[in-house]
Amino acid sequence: MLVNLGTPDAPTPDAVRRYLGEFLSDPRIVDMPRILWLPILHGLILNIRPKATAKEYGKIWRIESNESPLRYYTRAQAQAVTKIFGNDAVIDWAMRYGQPSVVSRISALRDQGCTRLLIVPLYPQYSATTTASVADAVAKALKDIAWQPEIRTAAAFPGEPAYIKALASVARAELGEAAPERVIISFHGLPQRYVDAGDPYYTHCSETARHLRIEMGWTQDYAPITFQSKFGRGQWLA
Repeated sequence: MLVNLGTPDAPTPDAVRRYLGEFLSDPRIVDMPRILWLPILHGLILNIRPKATAKEYGKIWRIESNESPLRYYTRAQAQAVTKIFGNDAVIDWAMRYGQPSVVSRISALRDQGCTRLLIVPLYPQYSATTTASVADAVAKALKDIAWQPEIRTAAAFPGEPAYIKALASVARAELGEAAPERVIISFHGLPQRYVDAGDPYYTHCSETARHLRIEMGWTQDYAPITFQSKFGRGQWLA
């Protein structure tokens, strides 16, 4: 079962509010004490942010299939993997937040008679906020099952050759004949305190960047890494 981050069901404030409510309620995402964070989330953020976020989703929403790009491409990945395995394995997909949920898809796989499940978090770089959160969702899905299936979780793959070659292929296609003065390798941000507590995300991002530079023939000065999407006042990776 491939698992990606998540998406609202529609580019509307109500749908985005439901999605953000689930996403930002996860202690893996925001590790503040619940008694402090939940009033801020429900009293302020979920009353302000959904409208603006829904507008941004509307700009990228796939009208023809009425879904977000993340849902579209995650399903496409699952379909591509199905073609590779054929009848040797049942391939499914889920979202950590939103639909289809991890709980619903594990239930569906059990109904199909699956007794051994391989969970594949679609995050090349491990983080407690992503990969570990998927493991939390899987554990929750299994909590009330008397006869639990055998579960394995695929490891992160920051330097996997096939992944690096895929990144390089996209980079070459986008650059074409252009010769930029510098290429910036950007990753999603993470609070510095998570890394200080032992999260390997920064190390994994650095590993991906190092392998990509080797594949592309770039130097570290020519292709430095950076991090985006800071949230809150604390120090984030930079």
